[in-house]
Amino acid sequence: MDRFHAIQTFVKVAESGGFAAAARELAMSPPAVTRAVATLEEHLGTRLFVRTTRSVRLTEAGSRFLQDGKRILSFLEEAEEAAIGSHAAPTGELRVTAPVLFGRMFVTPILGDFLDHYPMVSCQTLFLDRVVNLMDEGIDIAIRIGELPDSSLIVLRVGTIHRTLCAAPAYIKEHGLPQHPRDLASHRLIQSLAMAGGNEWSFQENGKPFSIKAPSRIRMNTNDAVIELALRGWGISRLLSYQIAPYIADGRLQAVLTDFELPPMPIHIVHQEGRMVSAKVRAFVNFMAERLRADAALLRASAYRPTNSA
Repeated sequence: MDRFHAIQTFVKVAESGGFAAAARELAMSPPAVTRAVATLEEHLGTRLFVRTTRSVRLTEAGSRFLQDGKRILSFLEEAEEAAIGSHAAPTGELRVTAPVLFGRMFVTPILGDFLDHYPMVSCQTLFLDRVVNLMDEGIDIAIRIGELPDSSLIVLRVGTIHRTLCAAPAYIKEHGLPQHPRDLASHRLIQSLAMAGGNEWSFQENGKPFSIKAPSRIRMNTNDAVIELALRGWGISRLLSYQIAPYIADGRLQAVLTDFELPPMPIHIVHQEGRMVSAKVRAFVNFMAERLRADAALLRASAYRPTNSA
């Protein structure tokens, strides 16, 4: 049995949802697809699909093997690319994960330009405000914000950001500008549930960290909603500096209490170690790193961050 061919056939059946559809995509006859999967099941000693007259669905063992099968095929593709040479043209599907807003604001336009530059590459994104396990979810490249734990991942630092308080000029005009974090107790606060910290907001003064209680009448689960309410002048919120950089730059929001901000957090591009880096991953990491490092919103520079002067 050609196990690589059998795994490729199995993966295509799972992804296409049926034997006939997989046969069309693989340019095989339906009986040949059926035989390949049956031979693989016999070799493994377990059923991979539950077949009925109307549907084909993965068994529990099939679901587990699907992820492993995809990784095996990916490793084979990368080994072939490495054998061809590091200067081979990038090809294949690239899977990228990033936080939701970062993905929309930064990764999306970079991806579009990258795909224009490399027509043999396709891409799938997974934008989530949680840490994604690269191996478990078949991800090639991730954007991580904050300090990273020790791991086997290859890490490339591309910028820094801050936890920044902000409010609309209209709110500041009506309610005044807080001069110290303790003044926030008398202000209307908008809490982002996507930000760590909950009802406690952290700051530093003279190099010493401290926290204050920050109870809010409204807690919102998406940063887009928090930004919208802040833009409407309802209150003060705390977000990551890149999320509000366009609104700080055009004056629709104003940074508040910047003298008390915590040290900046790093932004990293990460990908897996212990596997040969494919041409597509190498090309995209270099492409994205160059673009991100040139973006003012991800630099320590404070050109777009006004001071606390009223």
